[in-house]
Amino acid sequence: MSTEYQTIFGNTPSKSNSYKVINLGGHASLAKTKALKEYEDKFYIQCDKYRNAAISGYFELHLKVFYPSERSDLDNSLKIILDCLQKVKAIRNDNKCVKIVAEKYLDMERPRIEFIIRKIK
Repeated sequence: MSTEYQTIFGNTPSKSNSYKVINLGGHASLAKTKALKEYEDKFYIQCDKYRNAAISGYFELHLKVFYPSERSDLDNSLKIILDCLQKVKAIRNDNKCVKIVAEKYLDMERPRIEFIIRKIK
């Protein structure tokens, strides 16, 4: 894997605000919000270093999250990012993540994430 950080531009939505309750045949269900769908699409387009890497073993995620304001919680973004990594087939399953090193930064002009995935031998 690359030793350079992969950058994904855009504000990472929080897990707690990314789903809405919908009615499906009289039963409540969760659906992705428009903001989450758009972020997943942007993530796919920008994730060129890891797309289809299909990492199936254990791995570490080293992550820098640059938020447009101080209000965001770092932990709320982690699950969204791991889900996006699965969606772009960078990883096969996020349950193989054994270590996350996450840092929070403020960048009002250019919200983004920067990350490296390191395979564990």
